[in-house]
Amino acid sequence: MTRLDRGDGVALAYAQSGAGGPTLVFLPGFMSDMTGDKATMLAAYAADLGCSALRLDYSGHGASGGQFVAGTIGSWAQDALFLIDRLTQGEIVLVGSSMGGWIALLVALARPDRISAVACIAAAPDFTEDLIWSQLPEAERTTLMRDGMLRRPSGYGGEQVITRALIEDGRTHRLLGGPIGIACPVRLLHGQRDDAVPWRTSLALAERMHSEDVQVVLVKDGDHRLSRAQDLSLLRRVVAPLLGQDRP
Repeated sequence: MTRLDRGDGVALAYAQSGAGGPTLVFLPGFMSDMTGDKATMLAAYAADLGCSALRLDYSGHGASGGQFVAGTIGSWAQDALFLIDRLTQGEIVLVGSSMGGWIALLVALARPDRISAVACIAAAPDFTEDLIWSQLPEAERTTLMRDGMLRRPSGYGGEQVITRALIEDGRTHRLLGGPIGIACPVRLLHGQRDDAVPWRTSLALAERMHSEDVQVVLVKDGDHRLSRAQDLSLLRRVVAPLLGQDRP
């Protein structure tokens, strides 16, 4: 694991492995990091296929510097672009989990000449508006707007902090309101027992993609994480052709 200062004193953590191309870039979810099962498995798998891999932590996440509450969808997408631009060459295959799926789509829109394919696991575009703001009681909305911050229990234990900046910035990066100008192959995996992001979100994404090469894979008994052994095996089977390989 290495760190690279993004130019403002905040050091972003990343890990690279393998050699050759294309490069698989894994983008983690909200309050997650690059040490999860999907990220580490895919990095090892890419290296085994003779491809490079880049894992990263956004500012305020994992081993990176910066404060979580200072981050937004836009700033975390910029973190990903900063590391991709400085650490990789050639074609990129993006794999994003949950919020990382939203980030992956934003990166693909920002670097269409670099991104050869995108795979999303339980992609959560627009979640700041559709899954947080729209579901907050009026009293909590008032607190958030007045104080700039709202603390609430996390569905995965601990505390979740939502900031006014996160909500307001998220509105400037929404994707589900119209066509999504991504032309490369896109793969969307989603568990139908996902209690965090509705699986129909992946269908909505597929409908809006400019690309004709879009596939949605629904796992009937799959949860939000899709980290069971069978889920990881499915993920390998989906990602391998995107890396130019046919092996399972």
